[in-house]
Amino acid sequence: QVQLVESGGGLVQAGGSLRLSCTTSGRARNYYAMGWFRQAPGKKREFVAAITWDFITTKYADSVKGRFTISRDNADATVYLQMNSLKFEDTAVYYCAAGARLEVGIQAYNYWGQGTQVTVSS
Repeated sequence: QVQLVESGGGLVQAGGSLRLSCTTSGRARNYYAMGWFRQAPGKKREFVAAITWDFITTKYADSVKGRFTISRDNADATVYLQMNSLKFEDTAVYYCAAGARLEVGIQAYNYWGQGTQVTVSS
């Protein structure tokens, strides 16, 4: 069974930074890609960033390129999302997901965490 647990969300002023963490169970390594998605109130869940377990490939949504960085630590099976220069429009619930392929569509991801709230004040 794969379990994903997000943490690190909170309230931050515009221009500030947060680092989200996604702690995974061992079997998550069987899944090729780990991704971060977000969902704002009244909006669809959208892709933010993803990384492959072999470190070779990362992918970002255009809206976060240059501001967010996804990384992972094999030693503790954790995936991180460093978020800098946060904007009001980054406010959302952020979800971690595990999937067989590095894609931007939510349908490619089989397992999801419960989400962590990020609120950016303007």
